[in-house]
Amino acid sequence: QVQLVESGGGLVQAGGSLRLSCAASGRTFSSNTMGWFRQAPGKEREFVAAINWSSDNTYYADSVKGRFTISRDNAKNTAYLQMNSLKPEDTAVYYCAARYASRITYYSTGYDCWGQGTQVTVSS
Repeated sequence: QVQLVESGGGLVQAGGSLRLSCAASGRTFSSNTMGWFRQAPGKEREFVAAINWSSDNTYYADSVKGRFTISRDNAKNTAYLQMNSLKPEDTAVYYCAARYASRITYYSTGYDCWGQGTQVTVSS
């Protein structure tokens, strides 16, 4: 199955930007929907964004719409999450996930493989 490795997290001031990357291996990337989720301490894991294989369909949580952009480069087997205008409430561990089915979904149970997570901390 696909293996996912995230990078790009860190500490940033409010209003700043970060770009997260998710490198995939295991020869299944071309058939997967990719998603990003996040989880803050003491809170449930929540959906952030998702994208289909051909990048012609994307979906965003209302809390990040207009600030975050999901993309993917299939030739590089990598998905990205560009995060702009960051707020302290964006602080969380961010996870990338792969879904073998062709349709995108915002349910975490719809995803089959998960990355290790990367910490994003936004200071006020």
